[in-house]
Amino acid sequence: MAKALIRVRAAENRDADLNAMGARFIEAWKGETVEPLSVITFETPSQLFSVLSPKRWQLIEQLQAIGASSIRALARALSRDVKRVHEDVVLLIEWGLVEKAEDGRIIVPYSEIEADFVLKASAA
Repeated sequence: MAKALIRVRAAENRDADLNAMGARFIEAWKGETVEPLSVITFETPSQLFSVLSPKRWQLIEQLQAIGASSIRALARALSRDVKRVHEDVVLLIEWGLVEKAEDGRIIVPYSEIEADFVLKASAA
């Protein structure tokens, strides 16, 4: 199963991300084994936290633990309202953190999700 990397990167760091993606492509082109990786980039921490609220993170963790699930069963497992879980699932699908399987159930398509944050002091 694939791995996801969640990053917070300002627009000026996109060149480095493109270079890393290019290096991975070259490795794969040469036939080297490259672990599937999805990179989900947020431009600011506030954007990240607006998408990955504590309840949505808990939803992802629960879904990883129980495997493919209907939204109703997931809501029951989380002790949450079905409508709110549905809203969260729709948003997480838009961001690529959750997917709808062929049978209509919801899954997390990643065996591992890694978050990468860098905080640097501004030059004085």
